[in-house]
Amino acid sequence: MADLVHKRGKRQDDNGLGGAVDFLLANARLVLGLGGAAVLAIATLAVKRLIDRATSSPDEDDTKAEQKSIEESWQDLSLIKAVPKPPKKQSRADLSESLLSPSAILPAQAAETPGHPTSLETPQVESRTLLCLTFQEKLLSYYRNHITIPESDVALGKQLAKDICIELQSFLQNKCPELPFGSMFLSGSLCDDLQVVAADHVCFMLPLVFETTLWSLIPGEDTIVKDPQFWMIRRTDLEYFPRGSSPWDRFIVGRYLSSNVINEALHKMLVASVNWPAIGSMLECLIRPVMASEELKLEVTHYETQLNITLCPVTEAGDKVLLAKPPKGLVENLWRQSFYRSEVSKLKDLDAADSGARRCCLKILKGVCKNHPFLSKLTGSHLTHVLLHLSETESDWAEEALAARFQHVLEALVGYLETGFLPCYFNRQINLFCELLEEEIDEMGYALYSAVSQPDLLLQEQADK
Repeated sequence: MADLVHKRGKRQDDNGLGGAVDFLLANARLVLGLGGAAVLAIATLAVKRLIDRATSSPDEDDTKAEQKSIEESWQDLSLIKAVPKPPKKQSRADLSESLLSPSAILPAQAAETPGHPTSLETPQVESRTLLCLTFQEKLLSYYRNHITIPESDVALGKQLAKDICIELQSFLQNKCPELPFGSMFLSGSLCDDLQVVAADHVCFMLPLVFETTLWSLIPGEDTIVKDPQFWMIRRTDLEYFPRGSSPWDRFIVGRYLSSNVINEALHKMLVASVNWPAIGSMLECLIRPVMASEELKLEVTHYETQLNITLCPVTEAGDKVLLAKPPKGLVENLWRQSFYRSEVSKLKDLDAADSGARRCCLKILKGVCKNHPFLSKLTGSHLTHVLLHLSETESDWAEEALAARFQHVLEALVGYLETGFLPCYFNRQINLFCELLEEEIDEMGYALYSAVSQPDLLLQEQADK
């Protein structure tokens, strides 16, 4: 390697710097190993060339050649540091193949494992203070500095949402007095102390009240899509109670209540009928409905506060909570079963029973995934169900075990992505990955697979954004 570097960067140095650098590179392989020597060689060569350019006067052609050589050196450095992505067709099958290999051991674990020497090839990219922190301490620091939302921001977001909710409820009652809407209420992670990074999203749940004698629920397994997560609501007894007997009959498509038709009607009202400028002026904020969204969304700006609101028509029957949120496709009459209330309740009960840190772990995971180019497809619901599954096999969820549990969640996620199937905790027949594309699953799997061996770098990537 010393010969190769010498050929690409040979130049006479008046003060002997070139000779010292060449001697260093020639012996680096013996000290640092092949990989470490390669990184040191390229980085040192680049610095040497910059010094040479400042102390000499090459002609124009030499200068261009010098610049090109430096650029090629840094490209080589990035190639050495990069982890090659597995071939597309093999990525899912190979995701967890080497999780138990020596290369997958965490740096902190390697130092604690007898007979396992600490690698000298780890690039020194963090400050001395950060390098002294254990992974456990890094997780808690990330939670404090990047996850936790100031109480004042949470209170402001909730109050702003409540005020808008009251105004929207009043409008719907005046605009559609014949439709039996229930009392609208706030829902989502902002209300359950599970929101991360910023208090910027909340859901308005709009209950639709049905006549139990005129409507019946069709389980997902009995629908045309055969998916247990998506139900249908059928109009019954049309022979005795013809159309018009129920105020919801106007939203029927083929004897089934259409979630799409209801959403379209509400979208038209949000966009064209509600006087948002007047409401915004009264509440000292700017409210804009999202025109092109498939969901019912509002964007709210209150000075420096940004709040996104999603309106969710919902109906409940017994312990079933169904949202007017059909899957993408040609089927218009499907209603999605929501497990959010059960997820939050179960997670809270588990933590209360053993003083666990599951909710803390969940919020860190949500923060890591929130703005990641690939992992943003993983929702809070996905992550919650992984935690619930893991709680069945891992009993220690104390704060002192946070690092180990975080690592186990990453490994479990890789396993679920490898199979393309994440079973719902409350109904194992439901695949929570069913709406993800194969390409998205592969990208998420690779990102997590690469992070399993060094999860602290995943924290650093998001902290730097």
